[in-house]
Amino acid sequence: MNERKLSNLQPAPVFRYFEEICHIPHGSGNTTAISDYLVAFAQNHGLRYVQDALNNVIMFQDGTPGYEDHMPVILQGHMDMVCEKDENCPINMDAEGLDVTHDGQFVFANGTTLGGDDGIALAYALALLADPTIPHPPLEVVFTVDEETGMEGATGIDLSQLKGRTLINIDSEEEGIFTVSCAGGARGIITVPISRRAVYGPCVKLTVEGLQGGHSGVEIHKNRANANKVMGELLSRIQNLMPLCLTKLTGGAKDNAIPRSCTATLVAMGSHLERINDVCAQLQQEIRQQYDEPEAVIFGDDVDAFGGNALSTQDTAKVIGLLNAAPNGIQAWSKDIEGLVQTSLNLGVAKLEKGELRLTFAVRSSVNQEKTELLAQLRELARFNEARYEEYGDYPAWEYRVNSPLRDKMVALYSAMFQKEPQVVAIHAGLECGILSDKLPGLDCVSIGPDMKDIHTSRERLDIASTARTWEFLKEILKSL
Repeated sequence: MNERKLSNLQPAPVFRYFEEICHIPHGSGNTTAISDYLVAFAQNHGLRYVQDALNNVIMFQDGTPGYEDHMPVILQGHMDMVCEKDENCPINMDAEGLDVTHDGQFVFANGTTLGGDDGIALAYALALLADPTIPHPPLEVVFTVDEETGMEGATGIDLSQLKGRTLINIDSEEEGIFTVSCAGGARGIITVPISRRAVYGPCVKLTVEGLQGGHSGVEIHKNRANANKVMGELLSRIQNLMPLCLTKLTGGAKDNAIPRSCTATLVAMGSHLERINDVCAQLQQEIRQQYDEPEAVIFGDDVDAFGGNALSTQDTAKVIGLLNAAPNGIQAWSKDIEGLVQTSLNLGVAKLEKGELRLTFAVRSSVNQEKTELLAQLRELARFNEARYEEYGDYPAWEYRVNSPLRDKMVALYSAMFQKEPQVVAIHAGLECGILSDKLPGLDCVSIGPDMKDIHTSRERLDIASTARTWEFLKEILKSL
């Protein structure tokens, strides 16, 4: 049995369920176990439920005494998490639970992401459903899968049994921030065919690491460097000194996470190998000055090999050119909402496979036309490089609702409870509310959540006190509805 390390935290029911969730592997695409856990919960508590072929789960609970005839309220969150870990972490996140603990202020997982995004939504919902003393209207609780990889669960779920048109999404990371609109998005993939041949010469491994990374939507504006783009610049500078033949290139793990590291191995065809370290040192200094990356490290190491199965100098030049030509980062700011990124993309994954180079981008925009144009730019970049282009995971923007009774009630209640005004915002990240609003015409929804730091990284932390305050607020919202 797993040791319980959060048992002394309050609210106890929320942290009990959250810890149970942390002990179940539930990365995107690996949701069978967590989905079956939710089904077992529903069965044990006598709840009507639906589990579909995608592993989405919907639970239904009647209103408590006095609320039986009220309109249902939908609670919604996603059950998958982004699986990132430190290089030396031994945990197999596909098969093992997390080493979750706390320091009195934050809950975190040693060496890995925590999955507070969005395990806390599940924990809140289960704690509500398990406690018959909490007053609430009829609840329709929607748990979706694979939100982090393109919202496939929300796209495929059948909501025809839902009667509610008021939805509280619990997938935000800042307490007192009420999200009421979000960007739409899509994934774009450029695949360049390459050929290899035996090449002889001294081998060098280049490394870019120590970058902060982070969420490619809500943290794209934080002046953080993209390791894949940095590697492109590094390779370009070295190529100016000598011909190169790449053998390996690996950067980033998720298209929706700003890549923290990138490595490349190459056969150097020149006689000035000692200058490579000078190039690395100069670029490292520039990255630390240009970006908020004080820990950025860029270096080259000799490899104990002479030659390898490598790309030609021409194909290597094509790869380097593509890395540098690929758009990345903020493309447009909103003219209506100060400080809101309107359109962006993230070169999240760059990988040189046996017979191809694969670049994967996460594209986001709150203006559908700009999203379309940016995807077309990637398509044209692929065509120019005689590469294959694919798109998937397209989802609509969640448009701002001028008249929102739910938003108005939540703002008034938060102000009364905490003696301060919440912020009502739009965000540059994908939330499932846009897809769900398409499926449920007239849906009135708001997204909330407790404070979390550094999501999608191994530094992810969940604020304990904020979790408790958000729990009290959530109960009062339901009581008021």
